[in-house]
Amino acid sequence: MVRIGELSRRVGVSEHVLRAWERRYGLLRPERSPGGYRLYSAADERRIRRMQAHLAAGLSAAEAARAALSEEEWSGPPQGRTGSAGGGGAAGPAQDLADRLDGLDEPGAQAALDRLLAGFTTETVLRDTLLPYLHDLGDRWERGQASIAGEHFASNLLRGRLAGLARGWGDGHGPCAVLACPPGEQHDLGLLMFGIVLHRCGWRVEYLGASTPIAELARTARQAHADIIVLAAAIENHFDGITGDLARLARQVPLALAGAGATQALADQIGARLLTGDPVTEAQRLLPPPGDAERQQPAMSGAAAAGRLSARPGLVTAEAQEPGSPGGRNTGGR
Repeated sequence: MVRIGELSRRVGVSEHVLRAWERRYGLLRPERSPGGYRLYSAADERRIRRMQAHLAAGLSAAEAARAALSEEEWSGPPQGRTGSAGGGGAAGPAQDLADRLDGLDEPGAQAALDRLLAGFTTETVLRDTLLPYLHDLGDRWERGQASIAGEHFASNLLRGRLAGLARGWGDGHGPCAVLACPPGEQHDLGLLMFGIVLHRCGWRVEYLGASTPIAELARTARQAHADIIVLAAAIENHFDGITGDLARLARQVPLALAGAGATQALADQIGARLLTGDPVTEAQRLLPPPGDAERQQPAMSGAAAAGRLSARPGLVTAEAQEPGSPGGRNTGGR
């Protein structure tokens, strides 16, 4: 549950307009906190996003509100191709997105993404639709079943939408995370998703992205007074030749390694933490270092370069790592 200011930030609609939609159309259904504050739920956010989609389609405000209120919720999280059990993928909004991306249909893919984001939380769309799609796309690319053009089209379209979701992630007063890939590593879509969710959990994000020189990473971390650095790579040899630099960096700022290229042996060698879950789950688990709690804002609540995180003093995770947690793969943005 969040107050109206945070809800406004999430959906990009002013507090004044949100109050008008609540008063005129009954679109929002807040609850009262013990202190008398109006608190808004994830269901309120979903109704706003559905209304925004209808407004974008040309409906008047009253018509869009009626449509948003009358629509039935989809029965479960969006599911599309996963490259695993389940045959050709479930029908629904996620499958529609996959078909549009595979067909190089930019307007259709954008519209499918709009529908997904209107009906589900950002975290659900990232974890249950985009990550599985990109994982499957990478598998098909490796088998020669997806063209370079198709892979580039999908990766670049999704990168553009993720960049929009990342807007403003440097704002706030929470702890600071610096996110980057080591020199030579170009796969950063999973890291981008990690940063989006991390910001929604109250962190400030300094994003350096693909192929970042370690000296520049260290300089940025010092200037930003970073609470953690997350370094992600899909290919293990991108860490070759920089282990000494990373060990020195880890003694200055808590360091986490992520992606299929990161191993426990490397993390132990340089004194880093190792992420083991998908980017969305790991971002939700990451808590600020002890002593930074007063700076933490209220919790908001390429292919997959999934992260891994192991224990290191200074930062904590929301729960212990579950046994058998899947390691990440980063197969997009080739």
